[in-house]
Amino acid sequence: MEEHTQSFLLHDGALLLGTALVFVLVFRRLGLGATLGYLMTGAVLGPYALRLVGDAESKLGIAELGITLLLFIVGLELAPHRLWRMRHEIFGLGLLQVAACGLAVTGVIFAFTGFSLTASLALGLPLGLSSTAQVLPMLQSAGRLHTPFGERAFGILLFQDLSIIPLITIIAAMSRNPAAAEGPPGWLLVIYTLAAIVGLVAAGRFLIRPLFRLIGNLGEREMFVFAGLFTVIVSAAAMELLGLSTALGAFIAGVMLADTPYRHELEADVEPFRTILLGLFFMSVGMMVNLDAVAQQPLYVFTMALAVITTKALVIFLIGKAFGMEWRGALALGLLLSQGGEFGFVLFAQAQEALLIRPEAGSIFTAVVTLSMVSTPFLMMATRRMREAPITKETRDEPQPDGSNALIVGYGRFGQTVAQMLIAAEIEVTLIDTDVEMIDIADGFGAKVYFGDGTRIDLLRQAGAADAELIAFCIDGDQITEAFLHAVHQAFPRPQILVRAFDRRTMVALKDTPVRKIVREVMESAVVMARAALDALDVSLQDIDRAEAAYRSRDKERLTLQIQTGDITAARDRIFTQPSRS
Repeated sequence: MEEHTQSFLLHDGALLLGTALVFVLVFRRLGLGATLGYLMTGAVLGPYALRLVGDAESKLGIAELGITLLLFIVGLELAPHRLWRMRHEIFGLGLLQVAACGLAVTGVIFAFTGFSLTASLALGLPLGLSSTAQVLPMLQSAGRLHTPFGERAFGILLFQDLSIIPLITIIAAMSRNPAAAEGPPGWLLVIYTLAAIVGLVAAGRFLIRPLFRLIGNLGEREMFVFAGLFTVIVSAAAMELLGLSTALGAFIAGVMLADTPYRHELEADVEPFRTILLGLFFMSVGMMVNLDAVAQQPLYVFTMALAVITTKALVIFLIGKAFGMEWRGALALGLLLSQGGEFGFVLFAQAQEALLIRPEAGSIFTAVVTLSMVSTPFLMMATRRMREAPITKETRDEPQPDGSNALIVGYGRFGQTVAQMLIAAEIEVTLIDTDVEMIDIADGFGAKVYFGDGTRIDLLRQAGAADAELIAFCIDGDQITEAFLHAVHQAFPRPQILVRAFDRRTMVALKDTPVRKIVREVMESAVVMARAALDALDVSLQDIDRAEAAYRSRDKERLTLQIQTGDITAARDRIFTQPSRS
């Protein structure tokens, strides 16, 4: 039995991953995004098409961890002070969007489908929500998540996640199922939510942060992966135990760790799991599209999907205009959030258990949500030219993506001097090091240093290397190799690269690398000490300058020949040697 199950899982995994690879590559090539490729993979292989893969519900249960991890990573990028700054977008724009879109879609369903008012509410309110799992990656890939437009969209999405609790309460209150009365009342869920948030914040400060500090001291990267996943899953499980949103728990866990030195390391470690599980989530959604129901009532399904998209886009456009957005931005926001969301599947199931809608209706509206999600990339492509605004004061003043102007890897004695001079010149820097004790000391002096291995491409990416203008490797020893520097330049062609070299051997080894400058770590300090020694011996300043110029000239000749020939012994005759005494 176990062998059969394992074979079945391997068969499904091979088919899903292989087909997804093809579809995602094709759709990305066409500019339609990866999400549509995953949805098409599930729809083609699922039980309503080729019937090669089944059991979508169980796969969806596992894949929902992808949404949880996505919210955790988003939380890591939102420090509490930034979240407080976005309170108007979250509780103003978000609240208005959820209420207005939910009621508007409810009105459309009630007016044109013949559903009762309670059934219309059970369907319309969930359809007012958008797809966090689809929209956030689109904003991230476009580099707009940290712009005013992106923050408005994210504020709405975050409030939608918060609204799951009151929506579940509303459906429970309308329930016709006698067993539903056994669940906790809505006011108790609110208390649970507040208590869980306070508990997670306290656990983060007094348990999770010390845990990461201990792991950092041990230097075990694998333990960081375990600890990161443990933090996300425990936070989500605590929320689920209370009947709350698991995604909200993961988001809070991310926010409470956003101000810690371990933010970039956690992002780099969790990101691969998020990508895989989110892809599996969309494949599972595609498998759940009841193509038979669509085939039986194609006009109804497509008309309802069009009605949902049109209604939500119009309502969000009007809300955006009311909040002072330029019409192009308001239109883009409306189209971006016009689809139904993944939480609609959860709420439809809740409505079926409450006997508010029939299973057939749940299946049809699941297809409506999925079709609306499929439409989003096409809508954004079709309206791109219309939404492209001329340069105005609003667009000109939009901040650039949240990357640093300079990224400094290594904050020892060498890196500290480089960083402080850049800061003195008002250059924004991001600092990375692996020494936990030094990070704690630097924090006491007001320097924010992030924990992480700066020789990892994925960590450099999370730290903002793609948007930096400069990357300075100030690491001790000869850890930087030629192959690594070529990989960094290929991954991040924009920033200029500076390297601290251990000695002239390192400079010879790195002669063909795409770097702006290589600096020998003790060269200048040794020259300064030599000048001080000559001064102590009462050598005149003119002779000191002459001696330094002579040394630098010969050293440069030697180094040039050594780099050209690759021979460290080249130009030995240019070394200053003590005259022999006879």
